[in-house]
Amino acid sequence: MASYNSLEEYNIEITNEIKERFSGIIQEIGEDVHRDGLIKTPERAAKAILFLTQGYKQDAAAILKSAIFNESYNEMVIIKDIELYSLCEHHMLPFFGKAHIAYIPNGQIVGLSKLPRIVDVFARRLQVQERLTEQILDCINDNLKPQGVAVVIEAAHMCMMMRGVQKQNSVTTTSGFRGAFQKEETRNEFLKLISSKLS
Repeated sequence: MASYNSLEEYNIEITNEIKERFSGIIQEIGEDVHRDGLIKTPERAAKAILFLTQGYKQDAAAILKSAIFNESYNEMVIIKDIELYSLCEHHMLPFFGKAHIAYIPNGQIVGLSKLPRIVDVFARRLQVQERLTEQILDCINDNLKPQGVAVVIEAAHMCMMMRGVQKQNSVTTTSGFRGAFQKEETRNEFLKLISSKLS
């Protein structure tokens, strides 16, 4: 039988402990943890939850600081439509959507790939969207020290879609602005640009 090696690495002791807990949950809800389709589910679930919460072991500030460069460019830099996936801390159900980030350099720029990476660091924790927005905003503002920074997140929450009010088409939008983006003109330019499509 063909096999493959996963590129993901996990602490065996922690994985086994979480695996046992998932096994107990599956049995408590009335399923047979020993049937074919569920034999490996506790281990898979353990690895999945460790992957989805790996942000606790990552340092967003260090990631950002690893690629800061001196540059005289002082106009708005925008990365929009950054995919994000997180877990709601209230029900541990997913929420997912897009983040839009802008900053105005103040003598320094950051490697473009680092902004999506810090989104992932904070998203891969138990979260609420409001705090996620603030953490991304503050990380960029505190470590890059730009003239201004803006973050908008649009996300759908499975805790609203699958349970509770069961509203499948609702989208939650959160935003945060620092420095130059607190001026209405600059903020409106950013909001217009993230709403537009390039021809």
